[in-house]
Amino acid sequence: MDTHPAPSPYMLLFRNTGPENHQHLSPEQRQQLVSRWNDWFEGLVSQGKAVEGQPLEMETRIVSGSSGRVVDGPFPEAKEAIGGYVKLMVSDMDEATEIAKRHPGLAYGLIVEVRQLTPHCHLGVRTKPATT
Repeated sequence: MDTHPAPSPYMLLFRNTGPENHQHLSPEQRQQLVSRWNDWFEGLVSQGKAVEGQPLEMETRIVSGSSGRVVDGPFPEAKEAIGGYVKLMVSDMDEATEIAKRHPGLAYGLIVEVRQLTPHCHLGVRTKPATT
């Protein structure tokens, strides 16, 4: 009998990823960081733990309020902006956190938020279509 829990989806959300965080690095250091970041991600993919991942463009648009007010960015609060994500399939929050702690960008100010995905939104709406 297998005692390991079934993998669950978790998101690693990357904050503080703007170009200003890497201005002090030489082109060679930037390339090394990119290589280490890619190696970290590809290692997770080869282990079957990373399902997908993608950086996000800096251009931002925020829609808020009942009138649908639109504000264009990027915004000066870059540390709070999400710059990309990786979706994991792992056993629990502890495993997802350990993966996040190994991210090479942490040494350069990257902030990684670890969140578990739910099978439904808090309003009771399913996040995935039902299978028939």
